[in-house]
This record gives sequence, C-alpha cells and structure tokens, in this order.
Amino acid sequence: MKQIILMNSCLAVLFIFSHAFTAIVMADDAAARQIMQQVEDRDDGDHMTSDLLMVLVDKNGSKRKKWFQTFSKDFGMDEKRIMFIKDPPDIRNTGFLTHDYDDPHRDDDQWLFLPALGKTKRIASQDKSSSFMGSDLNYSDMTQRNTEDYDYKLLKETTINTHKVWLIESVPKTRDIEDENGYKKSVLAVRQDNFVVIKAKMWTSDGKYIKYRSVKNLEQIDDIWVVLESHIVKKQGKRVVHQTFMKQSQVRFNQGLSDRLFTIRRLEKGL
Repeated sequence: MKQIILMNSCLAVLFIFSHAFTAIVMADDAAARQIMQQVEDRDDGDHMTSDLLMVLVDKNGSKRKKWFQTFSKDFGMDEKRIMFIKDPPDIRNTGFLTHDYDDPHRDDDQWLFLPALGKTKRIASQDKSSSFMGSDLNYSDMTQRNTEDYDYKLLKETTINTHKVWLIESVPKTRDIEDENGYKKSVLAVRQDNFVVIKAKMWTSDGKYIKYRSVKNLEQIDDIWVVLESHIVKKQGKRVVHQTFMKQSQVRFNQGLSDRLFTIRRLEKGL
C-alpha cells in the first residue's frame, strides 16, 4: 500500500512539474509583445488609394491575373477597406469590404460581393481561414491581427538583406483563434528600423502546408512605409503547390475619401 501511495505521489509531482514546465515554455515574452505592439501601431497612412495586381500561379506554373482598385480610411481607431476587381472582365466589380476594429473583443466584419449572383455574402468567422479569392492569403490575412489573441516569443536577432530584424514566434492563445485564422504558428521577421514584417513562415492549422511570405519591394511614400511587392509560396513538404505575387502601384494618401464609400450599398454598386 505504501508503495502505491508513494507511486501516486510521484506521478502527481511529475504531473504538476510537467504542466508547470509547459507553462514556463509557453509564457508570453514581454519584449516580443512590445515589438508586435509597435508593429500594430505603426503609421500606415489614411485616405489611401492604390492599384493592385495579383498573380496566382498553380503547381503546373499556369498563371491567372487579377487587377484591383483599393481604398482604405481610418475611422477613429478602426480602419475600413474596400476593393474591387477591375479586370478580367468576367469577374469585374467583384468587391470585398472589411471593417477592421481596434477593439480586441469585437470580430472584424467582412463582406464579399459577387456580381454574377447579384448577392453580398458576409464572411463568417468559421470561413475566415479559407482562401481569399483563390490566392494564398486567407480572409483572416485581410485584417490586422489583434496582439491580445497571441503569445509571442523573441527567438533571436539577425540580418536580412542588410537590415537588422527580430525573429518572433507567434502562437494563437486558443484553438478558436487558431481555427478562425487558419494558422497554428507563425515566425515573423520584423525590421528593427521601421517595424515592418518583411518575412513570415506560417504553419496552417490543418498541418498540411507551410506558407512563406516575403516582401520584395518596400518604399516610403509620404513618409509612410508601403509594401509595393510581395510573394507568398505555399508548400507541402518540399513541393510548391501554389504561389501568389502581389504588386501595388499608384499609391496615394490623403485623398479625402467619403465615409459612404465603405458601405455594403457602395460595395454592390461596383466601380
């Protein structure tokens, strides 16, 4: 009997120790969180308009191109964005509207308008991990992530293309957050001079793929750092299964955009 009691006591101690060790490993990193907060707070301009070219490349190298016109505006601490497809003609005026709320307890709102059906679809939380218009972006990638939803860990400092960066691991705090965003873990490279994420490695929540996102062209426009070109590669093991290239041009700020532009009614009118 004493041996059983002693064995149970030892198991209890091991159980407590293992859980305590896990808690220590997964504990949030204050330095990393401060960096990511500065990433979130970075000035990204206001009343912005731009043209966007998205090139989708499948596993066989076949390409599809989509041209968008985009608009964004700050509403206090919130941000609203709307974008329309200009070309190709068969999907022209397909539109996407997003309300990105600063309140971490409020889900961002997203709507997709499909002119062929004449209907607007609200993107539900459970659908935000799906592909955005056939690209390697998720709908969740189209809004800024709330720092409160993630635990962060500063892995190391290094250099990428002569720029000093922090490498930060980002892990969703709950399974619900992971399911909504579609990623179980990310490693982000944050430039130390401007707090722009210039590279990211993202593990999908289904365990099938890893996405690699890199900034190819970053410039200052009106003192705002703007990503002009980026590339996303989705891999299954070592095999590339899909790629997305994005190129932004005609970027302008302070365009005096009307509040009425960022509504469902306007979304359904198209360009």
